[in-house]
Amino acid sequence: MARLRTVGAGTLLGAVVLVGLPAGAWAQPVTDYQMPFPCGQEWKGTTRSGHSPSPRSIDWNRADDDGDPVVASAPGVVTTAEASSNKGYGHHVVLDHGDGESTVYAHLDEVHVVEGQYVDQAAQLGTVGSTGNSTGPHLHYEQRLDRKDVEAWFGGAAFVYGSTQRSANCVDVPMAANMIGKPAAELVVYRRAKRSQFLVQRAGKAPKRMRLGPASDEPVLGDWDGNGKANLGVWTPETGVFTLRVGKRSTSHVPLGSASDQPVAGDWDGDGLWEVGVRTPATGMWRLRAADGTVRSVVLGDAGDIPVTGDWDGDGRTDLGVFDQSTATFTLRREDADGLVWTAQVQFGQPGDLPVAGDWDGNATTEVGVWTPATATFSERRAASATAARESTAARRFGRPR
Repeated sequence: MARLRTVGAGTLLGAVVLVGLPAGAWAQPVTDYQMPFPCGQEWKGTTRSGHSPSPRSIDWNRADDDGDPVVASAPGVVTTAEASSNKGYGHHVVLDHGDGESTVYAHLDEVHVVEGQYVDQAAQLGTVGSTGNSTGPHLHYEQRLDRKDVEAWFGGAAFVYGSTQRSANCVDVPMAANMIGKPAAELVVYRRAKRSQFLVQRAGKAPKRMRLGPASDEPVLGDWDGNGKANLGVWTPETGVFTLRVGKRSTSHVPLGSASDQPVAGDWDGDGLWEVGVRTPATGMWRLRAADGTVRSVVLGDAGDIPVTGDWDGDGRTDLGVFDQSTATFTLRREDADGLVWTAQVQFGQPGDLPVAGDWDGNATTEVGVWTPATATFSERRAASATAARESTAARRFGRPR
C-alpha cells in the first residue's frame, strides 16, 4: 500500500495542476525510485496538459540525448520488452517493482532486456530514441500504481515537473574477489558514478579505491595476468566490449556479446589465467571465451536468474551458477574430470538479496553469499564446499545501503 506525504496543494507542474488526489497530499510510492539515468547526469523533465496517458508522465531531455543510456529507476522484473513496434510507445520497457508499482520507459531506440528478466537498480534497459508516436528523441517515463499513472517521486521527494535535476542513481554493486593476494576473498563494491570506483574492504584501514568505467558499465573482476590477485574490468553494453585492466595503466579490450547479454568472468580451463564470458538471459546460454578466442557454449538458468561463477569443487576451474532472487536459491553447476555434469541447489539469503560468491575461508573452494541492499550487509555461507550441508554464516557490512 502506498504511503502518503503531504505536499503543498495546488502545486504547478509546468503549466499543469495535477488533480485526482486529495487536496494537499500526493501518494509517496513504496519503491524508492531514482531518476532513470546514470549517476550524475542532468536531465529536464516536462509534461503538458494533453500528455498521454496523463500529465503525470514525464518527457526527459538534455542536449544531444539521442542514444544515451536509460537505466532502471529501481530493481524489478521486466514485464514488457517491446523492441519492434513503431506505434504508441514504440520500443519500450515496463518494470514491475512489486506492491502494485511499475515504471514505463518509452520511445527507446534500443531495448537491452527481455521479458521475465530481473534487472537491478541503475542497470541499463536501453537507449534514448524516437520510436512510436514521437516527434523527436526523448525518454517518455511513467511511474504507475495498479497500472495507473501517478505523480513521480525520486529519492523520497516529489518531482517538480519542468525542472532540471541531477540523477542520484548511484548505487553500489556487490562483489568479492582475492584482490590483495591473501587466501580469503575480500569484499568489494562497484560504486556507480560518472567515474565509477571499485572499493575494496581492508581490515583496520579505509577501503582501497580504484576507478574504472562510467556509471552505465557493468563490473567484472578476474585474474587477467595469472599472478594470484584479481584485476579490474568493465563491460560496456552499447559496444559489447570488455575493458580489462592489469595494474594502474595496462588495459586490453575484448569484444564479446551484445547489449542484451550479462558479463561474467572465470578461469574456465584451470590454467591460472581468467577469461571473460557472457550469458544471454532470453535463452540461458553462456558463451565462455578461451585465451585463443574460441567460445564454448553452456545452457543454465532462465531469464529471471542472475549469473554467478566460482570454483564450487576446488579443482581450479571456474564453474557456473545462477541465483533465483524470488526464492533466494542458487543453482550450482560443476563438470567433473570425466565430463559428467552435476547440479545442486542451495537456498541462502532472503528474496530481494543480491548474490555474491567468494572463497570466504581461504580453502581454495568458492562459497556462495548474498548482499542485502537495505542494510549493505554481506552474508557469507561458510562451508567445506559450496553445496556442503553443514555451514555457518558470517555477516559483514560494506557499501552504501539503498
